Amino acid sequence: MDDRTTLRSGYPLTIPDALLTSDAMRQACMARDFQEIFRLVNRRTGSSHSVMAAAVGKMTSSRVSDIIRGVRSIRGHEVVTRVADGFGIPGEMLGLPPRPWEGAEGPANPKTDSVQKRIENAGRDGATAFPSNEAMQIDRGHRAMQALEVIGDESSSMVSIALGDLISHYTLRIYSVSPAEVYDEILAVRGYASRFLGAGTSSGTRQELTLSIGWLSCLLGIAACDMGAHAAAHLWCSDAQRRSEEVGHPELSGWAILTKSLVSFYQGRPHESVNLTVQGQSVTRSGTVVHARLATQEMRASAMAGDAGRTELARKYASGEIAKLPDGSKATGAFSISPGEDPPYTATSLMLLGRHEEAVSATNRVLDSLYNSEARQRGEHPSSYARALLILGLAHAGSGNLDEAVSAGHAALAGSRPAWPTIALAEKLDDAFKRNFAKAREVEEYRIRYQEISSQMSRGSSVSF
Repeated sequence: MDDRTTLRSGYPLTIPDALLTSDAMRQACMARDFQEIFRLVNRRTGSSHSVMAAAVGKMTSSRVSDIIRGVRSIRGHEVVTRVADGFGIPGEMLGLPPRPWEGAEGPANPKTDSVQKRIENAGRDGATAFPSNEAMQIDRGHRAMQALEVIGDESSSMVSIALGDLISHYTLRIYSVSPAEVYDEILAVRGYASRFLGAGTSSGTRQELTLSIGWLSCLLGIAACDMGAHAAAHLWCSDAQRRSEEVGHPELSGWAILTKSLVSFYQGRPHESVNLTVQGQSVTRSGTVVHARLATQEMRASAMAGDAGRTELARKYASGEIAKLPDGSKATGAFSISPGEDPPYTATSLMLLGRHEEAVSATNRVLDSLYNSEARQRGEHPSSYARALLILGLAHAGSGNLDEAVSAGHAALAGSRPAWPTIALAEKLDDAFKRNFAKAREVEEYRIRYQEISSQMSRGSSVSF
């Protein structure tokens, strides 16, 4: 008998540690997905609906059945507390204070305990330890869900407003922290927010919630793209597109399509990337930020395809679209466009077309205007800054300037936020060094550093320029 069962002597039901510390239960608790929690308890312990109802208290077996089928949900703080006590789930796993039965010397928090166990077992049975900041990350997701729960208890119509504030927060934060870190946070909020779409929500509130959930899915697609999780990125973007169509908000669909186009671009499928940008422009309005961004991506993908004529047409169109944008258009965050003398991606397009000297000049203009020392000290745009430096390195390598190319490559890899598109470009610079400077000793340190960072990233496919 484990310590938790001993501490809970007298309680009718205590789920076993093997279930409590499983990934499925941990994720369900993090998202407060009570349908999944109840399903796991029912299936993995063999407890009947009546036994589960009696354990929770003030609940009928028919309500347990409704929860498992997704017909009813759990939101109230008092009911959540009864579920934790009824099943023996430590309070912290559900964003609650420690429960009385946990005791001063009770079992370790299953979240942190499972981390420690995996670390201890890694050398013995080959298990992979979680990152050391996992428990901290779970707590961040819980804090946001706690706030949503309190706001939802006061007024369900206020939840969409709170979600809007969170979306604005993550839109700015998503490019300044680890993509895996922000993905986990947004995933917890996205999973919890969907609980409010159940019965009893007015049509107006439901539409607002659906749009908010769509934006969260779009942000998850961006984070998944940066992690190299391409299948997940496509799934989240497709979900955002469906939500966009449901509420009639084409701008959301445009941003989701742009992320799909970026995945295709970095995977070396320029024609697919171009087709996606055309699709995105067809559903978004001229004079909007997303329409302009899609036009600049069409320019870059056309250059990768070697179509100089289409690249120039797309560049002119993008310039015109940027000129139409109203003053005060978003210049930072995930759903923005960078200001500058040239449309975004101009330097990349020039480099892809073999116009290396022009690409060097264009990239230096971008670095001077967008990534000044003050912005870098504030930690703004670390991934975009790294990619701009890698484009500069590729342009210098194409011009035969080895020292400048190596210097730009090292500066890029010194960044604090490695992401899959950055690693993909770093690989192309390494390939350029192998191709143009095979015997140069200067590139060896860059190659070692690139391989160190690359080994930390799980990438699906290499990029073909």
